[in-house]
Amino acid sequence: MSCVIAGGGPAGAMLALLLARAGVEVTLLEKHADFLRDFRGDTIHPSTLRVLDELGLAGRFLDLPHRKAHQLSMVTDSGPIRLTSLRGLPGGYDYIAFVPQWDFLDLITSEAARYPGFKLLMRAEAYDLIREGGAVRGLRYRDPSGEQEIRAALTVAADGRGSVLRGRAGLVPQELGAPIDVLWFRVPREESDPDQPFLRVSSGHVVVAIDRGTYWQLAYVIPKGGHDRLVSRGIGALREPVARMLPFLAGRLASIRSYDDVSVLTVALNRLRRWHRPGFLCVGDAAHAMSPVFGVGINLAVQDAVATANLLAGALRTPAPDPLPESALRLVQRRRMPPTRVTQAAQRLVQNRLIKPALGRRLGPPRLRPDLARVPLLNRLTRRFIGLGVRPEHVAVTPILKRSSHNVDTAVGGEDPVEYPRMS
Repeated sequence: MSCVIAGGGPAGAMLALLLARAGVEVTLLEKHADFLRDFRGDTIHPSTLRVLDELGLAGRFLDLPHRKAHQLSMVTDSGPIRLTSLRGLPGGYDYIAFVPQWDFLDLITSEAARYPGFKLLMRAEAYDLIREGGAVRGLRYRDPSGEQEIRAALTVAADGRGSVLRGRAGLVPQELGAPIDVLWFRVPREESDPDQPFLRVSSGHVVVAIDRGTYWQLAYVIPKGGHDRLVSRGIGALREPVARMLPFLAGRLASIRSYDDVSVLTVALNRLRRWHRPGFLCVGDAAHAMSPVFGVGINLAVQDAVATANLLAGALRTPAPDPLPESALRLVQRRRMPPTRVTQAAQRLVQNRLIKPALGRRLGPPRLRPDLARVPLLNRLTRRFIGLGVRPEHVAVTPILKRSSHNVDTAVGGEDPVEYPRMS
């Protein structure tokens, strides 16, 4: 086996697709039986849309039910402020697409299943590494039939911010501080409602509102560790401030019957100083947990996957050393650490200068123009940072031509192979 990846999220799934497309033998492990889980933000930014376009998947992606946001706004007690407009962003995609992440992952893994080197194992939970001679030579996992192992030249941890394999490798992330947590819940939407996402900021309260077509997905921001205190005050402690800030939803908040209808995201912001060991690499949230600020977590994970495939596919496609040496893996960290640092620095700035003071009731009326998108240089910088990121990646590996449709255990596959046009 050339590569085994633990974690079927955006980083793991995209990396598996890119490696299989390049002719690398790769197995992807997902611990759940399917991808149907609440992934909260589900924001696909132009950087990821461009990657999908380069893979010939943009059309199929846009056939999925989705909503488009061409601008980002903040509403304060003093009125609305348009923060940026994505229109005119180079690359052909000038919007953020809101798509359930399970649909996105189904698309990526079904495309990967068309290549003969790809295999997806569902209900397969990685729990340990195979270590011999100071190097990682694969992983151990559990599935319904018992304990198994896979040996590989490269083992990738894409198993999220609580990565088990990262811990088994002795890698500990540096905590950068996150003063907030987030409560997610849904409220019915009506056609007369606004149709673009926005940030609502008031003294003591912050809410993010995302239009999901038939409902609003709301993120109510609370101080770190404040969930139990809020719950002890009853569901009214959540409904009342939301109704006050978003009066058009006041009559619909009864749909939140109790805190059982609310999902809690414990926000983390951290990164590894070292992403690798011999034969082992962390990507996505396993390498750097991102704050929900800017909604870029999925897209940073996809960019990690593209860079990893670009840099390592050649070594994995040829008879690879066993294990892959750190000199090769170090290139991935060198490539992706700078955009990670810059993005996290911007997230910390927003957390500490805007959100934390607002929650602490220390936020006065913002001294901002009502339409920052009309400041040309500021809008160009903001839309590029949010839309494309600091170092957008492009698919550089050459695809193989032979495809298959029988490489998935239990969840994906079964269709006849279909040829899709490739980008030149």
